[in-house]
Amino acid sequence: MTGAIQNREAFLNQVASSLGRSRRSSNVTVPSWKYQPQHLVLQGATTDELVDVLRAQCEKIHTTLVETNQNELANTLKKTVEIHGGGPIVSWKDSRFGDWGLSNLMKEIWPKEGISLHEWDHSMERENITLAEKANVGITISEITLAESGTVVLLSGKDKGRTVSFLPSTLIVLVPKSTLVPRMTQAAKKLREYEQLGQMVSSCVNFITGPSNSADIELNLVVGVHGPVKASYILIDDL
Repeated sequence: MTGAIQNREAFLNQVASSLGRSRRSSNVTVPSWKYQPQHLVLQGATTDELVDVLRAQCEKIHTTLVETNQNELANTLKKTVEIHGGGPIVSWKDSRFGDWGLSNLMKEIWPKEGISLHEWDHSMERENITLAEKANVGITISEITLAESGTVVLLSGKDKGRTVSFLPSTLIVLVPKSTLVPRMTQAAKKLREYEQLGQMVSSCVNFITGPSNSADIELNLVVGVHGPVKASYILIDDL
C-alpha cells in the first residue's frame, strides 16, 4: 500500500509564516560549507581498518563480535545461539538467510533439537509481537554498519518487524562486511542515495548500538533497561 501526504502545502506555509517570511519553493541554494570535519573521520580507511575500529568499539559497548565467512556462517550462528542459551528464536523472514546457507539450520536442525524458530509473518499481526516477547534470541541483518560507534542499521519491512531487535533477551545481528562504513555521515548518505535511486526506504530506520543500556541515574551504567540484555554481531566476510 502506498502512503499519501496530507496537508503538506498548508503545513509548509505555516512553518514559513512562523519564521516571519514568505515560503521559498524555488531558487534555494545549498550552502557550501568551508569546513566539513564529519567527512574527515576515518577518511580513506580500508575495509580491514574499519573492521579493526568496529572490533575495538564492540568491546566498549558490551557487544560480542564474532568473525566468520559464508562457508562457516551456519556453524557460527548455531554456536552463538547456544552460547546465549538457545531458543525460542524469532527472526526476520529474509531471503538472504537461504542465500547464505542457513535454511537447513533454521528449518531442519533447530526443530529437531527442540529449538523453536518463528519467522516474522506480516499476516500474523499481533501474534508476531507475542512470540517476540517470549523469545530468548532475535536474529536480524544489518543493512549499514557504522564502524566508529559499533552501530547496526536495521530497515523494517512487512516481514522484518522492528520488535525482533528489542523484545527478545538477546539480539544477534548478521553483519556483512560489505555494509561497513566509517560513521553516521556515510550512513545518512547511503540512505539518501537509496531514496534518489527510487528504492523504497523503510519508514522505520533503527540505529542500534549494542545491548540496551542507560546511565541516566548517577551515571551508573545499567544494561538491558529497555531492550536486549546481550548482543552479538556476526561479521560475515562477503567480499
